[in-house]
Amino acid sequence: MNNDFITSYQLAPSILSADFSRLGEDIKRVMDTGVRVIHVDVMDGQFVPNITIGPVVVEGIRDLVHEAGGVLDVHLMIDAPERYIDDFAKAGSDWICIHAEACTHLHMTLSQIRAAGCKAGVSLNPATPLAMLQEVTGDIDFALMMTVNPGFSGQKFIASVLPKIARARHLLPDEVGLEVDGGVAADTIEAVLDTGANLFVAGSAVFGATDPGEAARGLMAAMAARA
Repeated sequence: MNNDFITSYQLAPSILSADFSRLGEDIKRVMDTGVRVIHVDVMDGQFVPNITIGPVVVEGIRDLVHEAGGVLDVHLMIDAPERYIDDFAKAGSDWICIHAEACTHLHMTLSQIRAAGCKAGVSLNPATPLAMLQEVTGDIDFALMMTVNPGFSGQKFIASVLPKIARARHLLPDEVGLEVDGGVAADTIEAVLDTGANLFVAGSAVFGATDPGEAARGLMAAMAARA
């Protein structure tokens, strides 16, 4: 697993927007363009009003992603995520991100992720104050800022979150990555790059495009111009 991905510019296409009848083909198509982070959105119908996938899907795509030199970035949008961390780690997750809003004992859960051999991340919803992150900056490998309300792909980018993302970059140590998730596309990525973020989740902007590979290349070109 390449740990440098955490602090370098990386596009992380979300399989939430992929065609699950040809999931492996879609993943291979974007990884052939140079993508090395595949984002997996896990939803439970409780923390967010949608139900998506579980560890079995992570296990199913693990070898495809790892053999191409990539990592699986698993975003748990679920209540009490500590119940499932070990299952997702065993399935092949490399990074596991949990929501501060969903954890009763955030520090303990982050320690559990690291003990399972994964990189640990914390996500904040658009209206959640950055202060929720302040006490665990030394316990995470990356932070994820939501620029939509979690639950569904294809939502409109919430631009008012941009100043919070920039403040997060100043708060976090240099070795901690900063990821942005929600509405990242060709018309928003420049504004997100301006915040200092380096990891960019894109769902419908990549897998919803006619040519996912070409869409990925376009977003990565914008990132490369800042590298």
